[in-house]
Amino acid sequence: MRLACFQWDVVFDNPGANADRIIEGLDEAVSRGVDLAVFPEAFLTGYCVGTQEDAARIAVRVSCDKDFGVTDACDEVLRVQSAAIERGIHVIYGFAGIDDFGLYNGALLVEPNGRMRRYVKTHLPCLGFDQFATPGTALPVFDTDLGRIGILICYDLRPPEATRVMALRGAELVVLPTNWPTRKGTTPALICPARAQENKIFFASCNRVGDENGFSFRGESGIYGVGGEVLDSIGAEEGIIVADMDLSLAREKRTVVIPGVFETDAFGCRQPGLYRELGE
Repeated sequence: MRLACFQWDVVFDNPGANADRIIEGLDEAVSRGVDLAVFPEAFLTGYCVGTQEDAARIAVRVSCDKDFGVTDACDEVLRVQSAAIERGIHVIYGFAGIDDFGLYNGALLVEPNGRMRRYVKTHLPCLGFDQFATPGTALPVFDTDLGRIGILICYDLRPPEATRVMALRGAELVVLPTNWPTRKGTTPALICPARAQENKIFFASCNRVGDENGFSFRGESGIYGVGGEVLDSIGAEEGIIVADMDLSLAREKRTVVIPGVFETDAFGCRQPGLYRELGE
C-alpha cells in the first residue's frame, strides 16, 4: 500500500475551508497512486482554544456506536466521506468533536466503501482543546482492505503501552495525526521510529505547520518501517510525504540474524507476569 501524510496548515474554526483542502489533498493523493491519505490532528477545526466556550464553539458533531462506526456527522464530514468514495481512497484526519457525551478530540478513518470509524484521543495533555475534552476509553484496531490499522493522536504517543496494546491486537500500521507545537528541548519525532521498531510495525506521524492563537507548529512528520527506518520525512515546511509499505512485514515479530544462533522475538520474549504494575 502507499501512504501519504499531508503536513499542511489549518484554517482555525473553519471546517468548510479545511474540508475543501482535504478534498484537494485527495485529488493530489490519487494522482500519486496513494491508498491512504493522512491529515493532522484537529485538521478540520483547529485546536488552540483557551476557554470551554471556545472549545464548544469550534467542535463539530460526530457520533458513533459501540463498534466505533459513525452514526451521525456534520456536513463537512459527509463531504469528505463522499469525496473518498468518489476517488476510491482511504482517509484519516483529526477534528475537535462533540457528541451526546461531551467534547472530545477525535480522528476519523474513512474508507472507499463509505464506512467511517472514529477514534477518541485517550491521553490528554493540559493544552489547547484537550484541556476541555473527555478522554477516550478504547484502543481499537480497525480491519480494512489495506490491512489492520490503529490510530493514536499526538500525546497518545508518549505512553508506550498504547502503541504496544494496538500491536498486540494485530495492528500492522499505527497512524498518528498530531499537533506538535514548537518547543525547545523536545524531539517527539524521535519517539515514532522507536515505537515502530519495538513493536515491529509501520508508523506514520502527520503533524501540522503554521501559527494558531499564539502557538506555532513544528512539522517533522515521518513515515517509518518495521525496523524504525525512515521511509520518508519532512522538516518544518508545508508539504507531502509518501511511502510504500508491505504491511505483511508487520506480522513477523521474529528477527533472524543468524538462524539458530542469533534470533530475537519482539513479542515472544515478553514476561507479562513482571508487568502487573502497568495495570494498577
